[in-house]
Amino acid sequence: MAVTEKPVRPLTGWHVLAMFVAFFGVIIAVNAGLAWKAISTFPGLEVDNGYIASQSFDAERSAQQALNWTFVHGYDAGANELRLTFTDAEGRSVALATLNVLVGRTSESSDDLRPDFTLKDGVYAAPVTLAQGKWMMMVEARGIDGAPFRQRIDLYVSR
Repeated sequence: MAVTEKPVRPLTGWHVLAMFVAFFGVIIAVNAGLAWKAISTFPGLEVDNGYIASQSFDAERSAQQALNWTFVHGYDAGANELRLTFTDAEGRSVALATLNVLVGRTSESSDDLRPDFTLKDGVYAAPVTLAQGKWMMMVEARGIDGAPFRQRIDLYVSR
């Protein structure tokens, strides 16, 4: 039995052009898709002007540390409840004048929510259903004496 070989077609300029267009076309399409996804899910800026915010950062941090508060947070997936506890240096519960909490995903704002907390036995609790994964909380509180407290926390929910 004789083996016959097919003639090899020559590599022409059109073949090379098609390979380059296909190669760079895939790269450009993937980059455009990733850029669109990044822009469409961007939740926004943390602050309007980073330089202005940095001017008061050290003073605000020192004032918050001077409060000597201990802040403990937790999420009970079984009860679908978010719990926050503020205690002073002696371990007593801190009474708050205001408490504002933003809970959301770190990468997009479609899941953002602002739960309503109620105080019971020194624990601020809110009914919240969080899906599995990484969440963040922006906690802003003000004590009865007007002392401000601000903290950003990463929260991991596992089922």
